[in-house]
Amino acid sequence: MNINRRNFFKKAGVSTALTYASTSLLKSSYAKSIDKKQGSQRLSLEQLEAWENAHYGMFIHFGMSTFLGNELPDGKAPAAVYNPSKLNVDQWVSVARDAGMKYAILTTKHVAGHCLWPSLHTEYTVNNSTNKTDVVEAFIKSCGQRGIKPGFYYCSWDNHNRFGSKTPSDGGVWAEMNAFPKDQKGEMPAFTTSLYQNFQTAQITELLNNYGPIFEIWVDIPGVLGRGYRTYLYNYIADTQPDTVVMMNSGIGDGSTYNVDYAWPSDIMAIERKQPSTDGFKKWRNIEGKDYYIPGEHCDPIGKEWFHVQGDMPRPDSELLNQYELTRKTGVNFLLNVPPDKSGLIPKEYVDSLNRLRKNANI
Repeated sequence: MNINRRNFFKKAGVSTALTYASTSLLKSSYAKSIDKKQGSQRLSLEQLEAWENAHYGMFIHFGMSTFLGNELPDGKAPAAVYNPSKLNVDQWVSVARDAGMKYAILTTKHVAGHCLWPSLHTEYTVNNSTNKTDVVEAFIKSCGQRGIKPGFYYCSWDNHNRFGSKTPSDGGVWAEMNAFPKDQKGEMPAFTTSLYQNFQTAQITELLNNYGPIFEIWVDIPGVLGRGYRTYLYNYIADTQPDTVVMMNSGIGDGSTYNVDYAWPSDIMAIERKQPSTDGFKKWRNIEGKDYYIPGEHCDPIGKEWFHVQGDMPRPDSELLNQYELTRKTGVNFLLNVPPDKSGLIPKEYVDSLNRLRKNANI
C-alpha cells in the first residue's frame, strides 16, 4: 500500500472515531450570550477576527518529500537529493495573490527532517543540498512584496534529527491521543526526548527571530511533544512573537470535537481533510473549565496529495467551489494546499484551477 499521511493515520487507528478528551462544546445559544466577552484565550477577539478576515490562504508543501515521491520518508536520503532546477518562490506567492488568497503557510521542515533554510542546528538543510537557496528567506521577501501574510509550518515528527526520539514511522502504538502505555508487543508509543525538544525550540527560534513577523505558525504532530513541552513551546512562541497565531494541529476531523491531550494549547483549530460540519463550526469552547474563542482552519490539497506527485490533478471545479463556499458558510478559514513540483514551480493545471475557482466563487 502506498503510505501517505491519510493511510498512516488509518492504519494507526487514527480517525474521527477516536475517544477524545472530555471537552464540551458550548451550545450555540450560550455561545451567543458570551460572544461579546474576551474569553480566556491569549489573543483578543479583535486579533482573532483579524486572522479570520484573511479567510483564504495557500498551504505550500515543498521539500525532500517532493523529490522522493514519499510523503513520510525515513530521513536517510542525502541532502543532495533535494534539487529544484527552476525554483521560483516568487511564482508561488504570485499565484496565491492572483488567486485571491491573503496568506500562505510554507512547510519549513516536514517528516524527512530536511530544512528549507540553512539552520545552524543540523547539516540536513538546503545549505548542503544541490540547490542552496534559502527558501524561507525568499518566501518572506516575496510575501512582503506581494501583500501576502507569511506563515511557517514545522513538523515535530522528524525521521532524520532523532536525538533518541521514537517517531510514528518506527511502528508500535501511536494514535492522536498518544496515551497508550504499550501495545500487545510491548512497544512504546512515539515520543520526543528533551534533547529533540531543545533542537525544536532552537530551530523555531531561528525561524521567528531571523525572518521577521509571522502571521501564523503551524506545529504539526504536536502529540509526540507531550503536554508539558507543548505548553512551554506555545508560551515561548507567544513571548517571541506576541501577535503570531499559533496552530497546534489537532489533525483529521470535521471540527466538531477538540483533542485536548493531543493538541492543547492552541489559538486556532485545524479541520484537516474532512470538511467542516454543515451544522456550523462552534468557535466558543469550554476547555478544562474555561471559555475560549477558537476559530477553525480547514486544510485540504487541491488534488489528493500534500506534496506534488506526477499525475495528481486538481479536483473538479464544482468540488473546489462547494468546498470554498462551505468554509464561508461555516465561518472557518480555508487553507488550500497547492504544491510546487520537482522543478520548483506550481504546475499550470493548478494555476488554471485556482483562477477558475476565483472566478466561480467571485473571490
